[in-house]
Amino acid sequence: METMIGMQCFVRSAEAGSFSEAARRLGMTSAAVGKNVARLETGLGVRLFHRSTRSLTLTEAGESFLHEVRDGLTSIQAAVDNLASAGGQPTGVLKVSMGTGFGRTYMVPLLTPFLAKYPAISPDWHFDNRQVDLIAQGFDAALGGGFELPPGVVARELAPAHRVLVAAPGYFNDRPAPASPADLGAFDGIFIRSPQTGRIRPWPLRNRANQQAPVTLRMRMTMSDPEAACESAQMGLGIALVSMPNALPFLQNKTLVRVLPDWYVDGGTLSLYFAAQKLLPAKTRVFVDFVVEHFRAQELARHFSAF
Repeated sequence: METMIGMQCFVRSAEAGSFSEAARRLGMTSAAVGKNVARLETGLGVRLFHRSTRSLTLTEAGESFLHEVRDGLTSIQAAVDNLASAGGQPTGVLKVSMGTGFGRTYMVPLLTPFLAKYPAISPDWHFDNRQVDLIAQGFDAALGGGFELPPGVVARELAPAHRVLVAAPGYFNDRPAPASPADLGAFDGIFIRSPQTGRIRPWPLRNRANQQAPVTLRMRMTMSDPEAACESAQMGLGIALVSMPNALPFLQNKTLVRVLPDWYVDGGTLSLYFAAQKLLPAKTRVFVDFVVEHFRAQELARHFSAF
């Protein structure tokens, strides 16, 4: 077990590039991580890291060792987690990343039925609109849309990731609503900046006939959070381009309406991401199955579609 802890500290330190960040991810002190790695190096009879006051880099032997043990360590940890299940029930801390508005609206309400079914699981849910490095940051799963699939990660598709144009019902009281995408240039736009790049992505609009048109709204303001964009549009400050899951509560309570309802942006799919491994920890497996079944039962794929 001591060697297991040492290898875990080594792998997380290599991924993070520092003992302090590895300690944060492991819930240990930086000194403890450093001592465990040093003990592992002594046992192996080889130096795994080059250490300095400013950096921590792998030696050639460390690079080779990391390549050999990382996948195996993941499988062993999954096996230990599954074996440690309480009374045959999945157990352990379940670390999941999700968007702030999406998580609060659609995932937090699942806590009561999920924990009633799996009381030995302890949720550690992170609400952030940025894409996380699922493996390096130690997440069990992540929910999001429009992400490129990184190596070592698989995805279960949940729903389309459509974006739609929305505005307050009274926004067009003193002017005609746009009849086609070409009319959008006369209106103020509320845009979402990419949390990864800080840029506004030039999404093309499309319709059922797969015709495409640019979004020509005047840039009135930008937001980093889609729910804030919806609230700004609700105040009559412009037309917002936001994802359907974020827009849906506002559309349902009629504080926002669709603009150009025959047009939408195809942002790919909303998916549930998790590590690709043969022996998935029971806590992750039941969470994935629970979310997939909830989306199916509630027909959220249909609700999240622009049509």
